[in-house]
Amino acid sequence: MTGHKDWVPFEITPADSGAAATARGLTDHLRGMDDLAGLLAREKALVFRGFGVTPQELDEVMDELLPNRLAYVHGNSPRTKVGKNVYTSTEYPQEFTISMHNEMSYAYAWPSRLLFFCQQQPETGGATPLVDGVRWLAALDPEVREAFKGGVRYTQNLHGGMGLGKSWQDTFETEDRAEVESFLEKTEAVWEWKTDGSLRVHQIRPATVKHPVTGAEVWFNQADQWHPAGLGDETAKALAQIMPEEDLPQSVSFADGTAIPADYVTQIRDRGLDNAVDVDWRTGDLLLIDNLLVGHGRRPFTGARRVLVAMCD
Repeated sequence: MTGHKDWVPFEITPADSGAAATARGLTDHLRGMDDLAGLLAREKALVFRGFGVTPQELDEVMDELLPNRLAYVHGNSPRTKVGKNVYTSTEYPQEFTISMHNEMSYAYAWPSRLLFFCQQQPETGGATPLVDGVRWLAALDPEVREAFKGGVRYTQNLHGGMGLGKSWQDTFETEDRAEVESFLEKTEAVWEWKTDGSLRVHQIRPATVKHPVTGAEVWFNQADQWHPAGLGDETAKALAQIMPEEDLPQSVSFADGTAIPADYVTQIRDRGLDNAVDVDWRTGDLLLIDNLLVGHGRRPFTGARRVLVAMCD
């Protein structure tokens, strides 16, 4: 098994696998594998490169890699649904970095696997950085690790159709309040409908988790992405002038409600990125990751990059 300090994703190519350099060749190879789940748990991330997969062939490959494809319900990132529980990757301005995170680590139930597909490679940049969660946790100062032992409290303010951030309709993929409440009742969340038609949701979640197969303890929360300090000084200052922190589309505190220091947030963000390994994209590539064992992000890019994502439990 690769050590945490020199970890890199495991690459699978037609030459290495003996499979044909086609989507069907990849599908046949996957069907012939004895233990894909075990390989993913050991290697944490798998890159499938050189098989020339097209969007029209993607579903068949995904069926092998994601046994139970999930909808992006309660997801906080802006995305567009483009197929059977297939979405665009986060639609965030291309000149900015997306910091490291584990998908939906703020939620009661999160996907165990993510699959990325490069439909169109960028002109420059646009890599997907991956960080080993054990290494990210170890990179943080003891003071920070200790402070987060009690977990974190996430707050979402989801407007009813017009406002800053995502609406509750987009977030839960429904127009029915009863469906939203039924979903939230199962998640240990606390919520309230506001008089303006918006929805406020509070959730207390752990800051670290242990992987059910490997037993590894990993950093597993999105405190740095939900905290204004994670956006940079100027953006945080601008947001503070618009509205109080508790009214922002998303915010975070320690589980007991006390504020998380800004320097903790920037340390988490920066050390995650500093310890990441970049996966550069070529059109037709796929990347399968264990969502607990590694965090992911996005580097800035130029050109018309298009990467799709799907997930499973």
